[in-house]
Amino acid sequence: MMAAHATDPARTRGRIVDEEESAFRSPFQRDRDRIIHSSAFRRLKHKTQVFVAHEGDYYRTRLTHSIEVAQVARTIAGALDLDTDLTEAVALAHDLGHTPFGHAGEETLATLMAPYGGFDHNAQALRIVTSLERHYAAFDGLNLTWETLEGLAKHNGPITGALPYALADYTARHDLELATHAGAEAQVAALSDDIAYNNHDLHDGLRAGLFTDDEIAALPIVGDCLAEVDRVYPRLDAKRRRHEALRRVFGVMVGDVITQSRATLADLQPGCVEDLRHAGAPMIRFSPALWTDLQAIRRFLFTRMYRAPSVNEMRARVHGVVSDLFPFYLEAPQHLPEEWRSDVARAADETTLARLVADYIAGMTDRFAMQSHARLIHGQSD
Repeated sequence: MMAAHATDPARTRGRIVDEEESAFRSPFQRDRDRIIHSSAFRRLKHKTQVFVAHEGDYYRTRLTHSIEVAQVARTIAGALDLDTDLTEAVALAHDLGHTPFGHAGEETLATLMAPYGGFDHNAQALRIVTSLERHYAAFDGLNLTWETLEGLAKHNGPITGALPYALADYTARHDLELATHAGAEAQVAALSDDIAYNNHDLHDGLRAGLFTDDEIAALPIVGDCLAEVDRVYPRLDAKRRRHEALRRVFGVMVGDVITQSRATLADLQPGCVEDLRHAGAPMIRFSPALWTDLQAIRRFLFTRMYRAPSVNEMRARVHGVVSDLFPFYLEAPQHLPEEWRSDVARAADETTLARLVADYIAGMTDRFAMQSHARLIHGQSD
């Protein structure tokens, strides 16, 4: 039984191109499956989360991160009697628009695209699933349901003011009601992203030697979980101790979201998903106390991991890669792959061409971007 405020697949607002629905899968299950089978989803395995993929086999990539987010999201959605398939679809697709080299690549591309309407990875994810995936005979993109597209566009909340061009372009043709909140399933996906990356970044930072077990023991939530592991499993080896502690951190955060969201929803007593869209605030949330603790963990990770000297060194290097490739393709678009050249031929002005170049670079994996840079900028053979 789903909650009254859950998104009912039988009442979907449908797809922009009408299709006969499956006899065996709900509309949201089909969305999830199309995302999994997309080229953009496969490329996530070679896109940076924090560490560039070649730096180590065990660090998270955008693909493993997305899978972890989906697992957390499905758990929370099930506990709250929401549609788990829609939740999973949004979770799996939320990072499809990321550039190579993670946030460093995005920041560089956003700067380069500032004269041409900007760049935002959430808007780019929407562009990918509505246009850039070109495999189906009847349409460009994946032809996802309105609810999945809504979740991709505004899982982090309503969007007002100036829009990135990719978002403005699509919503001019298909209104996703950007000024309202998304349904509960997308809100779950957003918080699951927070839970997943804060936990796995602690794990990856420890593995990389950027900080120690003793240092994270001073953090809220983490210190209590380490103490509990030491009490239950004294003299446990360091690797198992870390794992046992961080899985408990996961549990604390997931449990907090479920408990707090149940209380928030009980106060609102929404009768349908539209009540959530117009609630004026997210209904899926952390408790105030845990949110404060989470901010402390984020500050620690920002200082000790995201701006660590070794990470900054790589940030500078990848900034150079993207900064060189963008003007190169803009000035010499004949070097784009053959399947892109028909779009280039139709480009009416530099802005349109720049957006095509941004689409192409944003879709690159880390290693392909580096290989392209070595070949095109430095004349090295593959």
